[in-house]
Amino acid sequence: MESIALLAVVGVLIVVGVSWVAPKIRVAAPIVLVVVGIVLSFIPGTPNFEIEPGWILTVVLPPILYSAAVNVPITDFRRNLRAITGLSVVLVVISAFGTGLLLWWLLPDLSFAAAVALGAVISPPDAVAATSIGKRLGLPPRLVTVLEGEGLVNDATALVMLRSAIAATAGVVSFWEILGDFAFAVTVGIVIGAIVGLVTVWARSRINQPVLTTAISFVVPFLAFIPAETLHASGVLAVVVAGLVTGAKSARHLSAQDRISERMNWRTAQLLLENGVFLVMGFSISSIITEVDREHLSVWGAVGIGLLASLALVIIRVLFVIPLVLSLRKEQRKAVRKAERVDATLERFGVLAAANPQFLQPRGPGGRSESRLSRTLILLRRQRSDLNALRKEGLGWRGGAVLAWSGMRGVVTLAAAYTLPTGLPYRPQLILIAFTVAIVTLVVQGGTLPALIRLLKIRGSDIEADKQEMAQLIEQIVEAGRARLTSPDLAQANGEPYDPEIISTLVERRAAVSTNLINSFTMDPDSPFQQQAELMRLMLDSEQSELLDARASGTYSSRALERAQIVIDTEIARTSSGGIG
Repeated sequence: MESIALLAVVGVLIVVGVSWVAPKIRVAAPIVLVVVGIVLSFIPGTPNFEIEPGWILTVVLPPILYSAAVNVPITDFRRNLRAITGLSVVLVVISAFGTGLLLWWLLPDLSFAAAVALGAVISPPDAVAATSIGKRLGLPPRLVTVLEGEGLVNDATALVMLRSAIAATAGVVSFWEILGDFAFAVTVGIVIGAIVGLVTVWARSRINQPVLTTAISFVVPFLAFIPAETLHASGVLAVVVAGLVTGAKSARHLSAQDRISERMNWRTAQLLLENGVFLVMGFSISSIITEVDREHLSVWGAVGIGLLASLALVIIRVLFVIPLVLSLRKEQRKAVRKAERVDATLERFGVLAAANPQFLQPRGPGGRSESRLSRTLILLRRQRSDLNALRKEGLGWRGGAVLAWSGMRGVVTLAAAYTLPTGLPYRPQLILIAFTVAIVTLVVQGGTLPALIRLLKIRGSDIEADKQEMAQLIEQIVEAGRARLTSPDLAQANGEPYDPEIISTLVERRAAVSTNLINSFTMDPDSPFQQQAELMRLMLDSEQSELLDARASGTYSSRALERAQIVIDTEIARTSSGGIG
């Protein structure tokens, strides 16, 4: 027990150290961690480390997927659903059968169903390394969203295929049964995930205490995963849907403190879990090789087959991405024509609304339900926004090249390989083949992806355009607040009007804050905002030093010191986030 605890402590320290060093040497942390794990596994005296697949699939994978899903904007996910579905469902199925045929040909004693099972193990890419590289090098937002979405959903496809293929090795299922099982797993998984997401957000909004709501958020992945798996549905898909629903509903139903607390805690959990699995992946290599030797099988033969399978996966992905990009380009051209029709429809609705303003008034008790015309306008505006996003963020051949090369394997391949039946021929070799594919694709493709991005000169979003968009959004938000405070209907709870001077002061202060937020995009060291921010930091540093002196002197009570520390910490957080003023 002590040795396991020591390994866990050392593992956390390695993950933190590598995560700190990796950006400085311009290499993705997962790649460095795999290499470090391989090196450590061959050091004499290092204890063998055997992975329990159920532990990773049930305990580690759900929170990893949830933490990623809850941060994916559901609007971007919906806009790119076609590309995400193609990569995470169709491509995974094609890759599983394609590599399965290769393995069936190379390993004569292996049944076709078993070969497809291994194909399902190695088919889903892990988007952690790709997105970490992409965000650091400034890939276009749409490309990052597609990679993140693929990494979230393809695990569900691969694991359902793996389960069906393993059942087929016993000859107890037909093609239609497999298809029905897949449809059932997807449908029930989506339903359970949506229910869990909606119910837990509702419950957390009623509690409204950051510590308690964050504690609940830690069990949400398992509340979605365990019931879905119990019903033989896709627990992975349930977790992803629960995360997407939570992320979409949190802005409306959770408090700011809840969101800040949850975001920080989940980022820490995601860092340790994701990177910890990559470290374990490399660390497990020596024990896998030992197992292959014990069964008198060929280590280098398994490595060679793994290299061929890696090459096959790259070829299949490239051949799939080419028509996908062409179809997305066609969709972009259609969006241009369709946007013109939507604009014309909106113009006609605008004329109708101007002539009949009563149609836009809310109906029902409390004015909560919107009129039919209002709902139609909302849907049309959303459609126009979607079409404008497609027009502006098209995916060209450069983005397609990055997409085709971002096929690194990772967490699911690591865990799923161990779930292969124990009586399967070549089982130790099959596990080594899967690990070879994971490590080769991660190190080779992940290691060369930054060079490819720089070679293709892919640029991310336009900084000036982002600044203008941010300024427009802030102005719109602040104007809504100003309109509320200057409304003639504004009154206190007792019916008395507010003091006009207080209202004026607050409106002016809020306008100054919005100006500071807009100015925070500038990098000019002589700008008023930068000077104000620097002066604010100097002032807070002095206040913190004085508080430390007061703490050391023992003059004040611990209660007063703690409250003063909270005030200073809050101001430091506001300063760091650009909220000066």
